Amino acid sequence: MIDHDPSPIVGIDLGTTNSLVAFCDESGPRVLTVQNESILPSAIRFNPDGSTTIGAQARDEAPAFPDTTVTSIKRLMGRSLDDAQADLPYLGYSVVAGEHNTARVAIPNPGGEPRIISPQEVSAMILGELKRRAEIALAQPVRKAVVTVPAYFDDAQRQATKDAARLADIEVLRLLNEPTAAALAYGP
Repeated sequence: MIDHDPSPIVGIDLGTTNSLVAFCDESGPRVLTVQNESILPSAIRFNPDGSTTIGAQARDEAPAFPDTTVTSIKRLMGRSLDDAQADLPYLGYSVVAGEHNTARVAIPNPGGEPRIISPQEVSAMILGELKRRAEIALAQPVRKAVVTVPAYFDDAQRQATKDAARLADIEVLRLLNEPTAAALAYGP
């Protein structure tokens, strides 16, 4: 079957600390920049009014709002709460067991039960912001991407990354190991 979708295919580095989106055309590869920003800190703050703050502002305000600012979410992707225990002391937010003992983030909710959110949902918010930036930079819709993942990611972590992209309305054409991406960037 031939794909007639003319939308561009972007490359996304969904990072633990920072993320970015790139594109390659006849003029060569480039990191997409919006308002002089190319790197998106992989941080999301859940505000009391239900809105979210994504990126540099969330990262910068994390010390003041540690229990509602999610960073390093990639460390929890596709992992059980038991598997994630070694990482939990380094996270400022609460991590609880979800369905099938999967790691979930518990965001305090003033006057109510905490909001339980999956790492895939948090990652989808980051991916959604990268998609938005790509659409602005390219002045057209973006629906497809190649996404880098750590080489050590197991099948559950890879599937969690695909699920996050799906939630952000991005079709993952391929998951590419980060060392492979580096080799391709600097290869002959």
